Amino acid sequence: MGRVRDAELEQRLLAAAWDVVTNSGYDALSFARVATRADAHRSDIYRRWTTKAQLVTAAMDAHLPPVEPFDTGSLRGDIRAYLAALWESWSSEWLEVAIGVLADLDADAERTFRTLTLRRGQPLRDAIVRAVRCGELADMPDLAMLGDLLEGPLMHRRLVGRQVMTLDELDVLADIVHGLMTARTASAVPAAPAPSALPARVEAS
Repeated sequence: MGRVRDAELEQRLLAAAWDVVTNSGYDALSFARVATRADAHRSDIYRRWTTKAQLVTAAMDAHLPPVEPFDTGSLRGDIRAYLAALWESWSSEWLEVAIGVLADLDADAERTFRTLTLRRGQPLRDAIVRAVRCGELADMPDLAMLGDLLEGPLMHRRLVGRQVMTLDELDVLADIVHGLMTARTASAVPAAPAPSALPARVEAS
């Protein structure tokens, strides 16, 4: 029974942390404020998480909406579907939480954040495996680089431009990334010989 109560308390603490950080911001979160919101003690938090970054990344892991699996039937469609999921994240209010915690990550928080990122990227990895199996791609690309290529423009627009990409721009980005990914596959297929511009050789009589 004690472990059940501990699990319930942990979920209460995570819910309280998520409520505080999404409504008031990362800087405003404190262990005392979370403990009060969860009707708990600060020691309950310290026994589980020793830093604010650890607590917040755990709350993100528990409360962020998942990236739902997709299979559009084509690599380009799957890229666009994944970009739509990224767009939902980068246009949401909770993204400010991630921005706040990124500069404060310690080793334990970074492990949680990395696990969260890998889980949310699984639908894209599944899509790439399908593309390789059906011949749309010649081989597996560098998945980490691909993730950066897809998410980088959305990140730059939100952090530097303080704007969100439009849906039309997502279409353009999907076309660009798809073109880059499939160019290598196209180059791996031998091209048909071009017809000669010269007349056929005439044998001497």
